[in-house]
Amino acid sequence: MVTGRIDGCACRIRAHSRGGQPRARTAVPGAMREKDSATLGAGRKSPAGPETHMTRMLNDSEIAPVLTYERLIPAMERALAAFSAGEVMQPVRTMITVEAGQRFLGVMPAVIPPSMGAKLVCFYPKNAAKELPTHLASIVLFESDTGRPLAFLDGRRITEMRTAAVSAAVTRHLAPPGARVLALLGSGVQAAAHLEALRHVCRFDEVRVWSRNAAHAREFAARHGARAMEAQAAVRGADVIVTATASQDPVLRGQWLKPGAHVNAVGACLPSWRELDDEAMTGSTLIVDSREAALRESGDVILSQAPIFAEAGEVFAGTRRVPPAATTVFKSLGLAVEDVATAQLVYDAVTAGVAAR
Repeated sequence: MVTGRIDGCACRIRAHSRGGQPRARTAVPGAMREKDSATLGAGRKSPAGPETHMTRMLNDSEIAPVLTYERLIPAMERALAAFSAGEVMQPVRTMITVEAGQRFLGVMPAVIPPSMGAKLVCFYPKNAAKELPTHLASIVLFESDTGRPLAFLDGRRITEMRTAAVSAAVTRHLAPPGARVLALLGSGVQAAAHLEALRHVCRFDEVRVWSRNAAHAREFAARHGARAMEAQAAVRGADVIVTATASQDPVLRGQWLKPGAHVNAVGACLPSWRELDDEAMTGSTLIVDSREAALRESGDVILSQAPIFAEAGEVFAGTRRVPPAATTVFKSLGLAVEDVATAQLVYDAVTAGVAAR
């Protein structure tokens, strides 16, 4: 644990899922989901027999060229719409505490026909002090008909990009019209990934960044054309806010949020950890990736007792509509279905490229 302007709005896609707006074009009807599911592995031929089967090992150098936000953002919408429609078999992630507060091992399996797979992820907050990734992961993808392994994939980039892609998909539906100012609380890998992904769905005139390490915030700002500032100053007046920190206590106060702002909260993935205070949680319309996971894993949800309005997949499918001008919070925990769908996307792209050569 990536333009055009429309009716005065900076978002790339005309579809918007706030109440009172036209039904989102990106909503996924059941028939389309079935078609997408049936064609997810299109172009991939089943091996003729055991002697012809080869399990691929895909490292980052093979994943990076084929994994793009242009393809990943809509793929995440389809995967989460299928999840919320009950078309995915997936338990809540199993977490083993190796060292309290510092080292965790997560097990995340999912079946989204015709794809099947699992991710093993090491969440090591202590790595941040050593300038090492805090999330390290491997994903195995299976052929669902036979159970044979198709590929083992490095999970670092997949985890990084699918998390930001899901936030971008939600933002595309819930960002206020004319969103221009982005605030990033956190200056690490996820802050950079979210900046890239969100620029695929909104055009920002101003990007602000805060970090507990002021030097890191200044370095991030210099690399990405942002402005480093204090957290309160960064959030006040911002249209879209991302919290991507390793904080165990709130870094975002509800009183800082302007009416109608949208928050993507992607840190605080344990039941006792917080990034948002009670006012931010209970004063906003709360969207989650999974109700069950949020009520078991999210300290922001559990400790604030904020009511869950909808899952992201319900918003994508148009079965739940956010009230007009609502201030919204998307609490992202990360789901196995996102990893498996992304791994399948990568595998199909790589094998299609090999076949084309």
